Amino acid sequence: MAALKLLLSQARRHYLTNHHSHLHSSLFLGCRRSLCSSSSSQSDESDSKPPPPPSGPSPTISIQPVAYPVKPKEPSPLDTTESSEAQLQNQTPAPPPPRRPRGPTLAEDAAESRRAWTREDIRYVKDASPSISPVSYPLRVAPLPEDKTTAGAEAGKDDGAKENEEIERETRKIRADDQLKRRVIRAAEEEKVRVPFPTLIKVKPKEKAPILDLTEAIRQVKANAKAKFDETVEVHVRLGIESKRTEMAVRGTMILPHGTPKAVSVAVFAEGADAEEARAAGADIVGGKELIEEIANGTNKLRVDKCFSTPGMAPHLGKIAQYLRKRRLMPDKKLGTLTSDIPGQLKELRRGRVDFKMESKSIVHAGIGKVSFREDQLRENIGAFMNDLLAAKPAGLKKTSKYAGYVLSVHMCSTMGPGFPVSIQSLSRAADNYKSLNVV
Repeated sequence: MAALKLLLSQARRHYLTNHHSHLHSSLFLGCRRSLCSSSSSQSDESDSKPPPPPSGPSPTISIQPVAYPVKPKEPSPLDTTESSEAQLQNQTPAPPPPRRPRGPTLAEDAAESRRAWTREDIRYVKDASPSISPVSYPLRVAPLPEDKTTAGAEAGKDDGAKENEEIERETRKIRADDQLKRRVIRAAEEEKVRVPFPTLIKVKPKEKAPILDLTEAIRQVKANAKAKFDETVEVHVRLGIESKRTEMAVRGTMILPHGTPKAVSVAVFAEGADAEEARAAGADIVGGKELIEEIANGTNKLRVDKCFSTPGMAPHLGKIAQYLRKRRLMPDKKLGTLTSDIPGQLKELRRGRVDFKMESKSIVHAGIGKVSFREDQLRENIGAFMNDLLAAKPAGLKKTSKYAGYVLSVHMCSTMGPGFPVSIQSLSRAADNYKSLNVV
């Protein structure tokens, strides 16, 4: 831009000072100076400064119009197609060129053969693979008759030897297989002998023992009691009562008609006249509040088999109730240990009173005698037990029959002997017989 401004200023100065004819030369010089480097232009300006412009008015410059040639229009696609069709119609088809043979002609082959070999052809021939030499095959001659006989004999011998070898080979193979099979069979037999094959043994269902009559059950119990001591005859009764229902609990006492006298240590909680009667009846320990305090303090361990108490001392037993329950010594009205008739209870206990109580599995266990008892004695004892068990039946259990829904099964056994099921009908008859005789 600076060079252009300089050019315009110089042109204006020269135009104003010089003649109109000298205008073109001055413009050319100004353009040349402006296109040079900045240093040269600056030096030229410093050397030759134009004279100052005149003070008069500048002449006007006329502007001449410029005419440009008109751009021809491009032909449209329709015009081009029409012109091309017209040219095709005017032109005549040119004849096709002559067809040349595919392969070289005989003349060309002759010329090629007459052509001298160049250095390149010689090089290719030199590097070519060696030529193939012809192969000669021997003539086939038919064998003579004598040759046939000798050759056949030799061939027969060879075939026979080969057959013998094959037979021997097969024989050896068969023998080896046979030995291997025998070895395997022998090993299997030895394993069978050493480790017998496990056989599934079917478990036979346990046959239920037949239900016996009471008389037959007593005989079987006595016959299977083989211990060296006098075993106890036991009765186990399974009841149809839920053990979780406390209001349906079954417990009671009974005095066997043919009991066994036994020494029992007894403690009685009583005061005054009741205490004197208990001492007279043979109680081992008798005491009141002072005895309860001793047990609570731990000075008295109360090592006895039974505990009795009068109703007046029952409220004071709360201090040692836990201690007595752990040892099953807590006086209970249902068991007859909480009573005002202490002498009578002690007398029954000496005679062989038996307590029974339903356990958690709804089973009642009781001992009704010894194996040394006679059969009729054992029958009367079990009749008394069944009578008292029927008397202890809960009131809420109502059934049409006496034993239906109450007594499910009864088994008898000795201390070390097997058990035998007893029919409930025979037990019911024994209980009725005991009740009719009023044996107390």
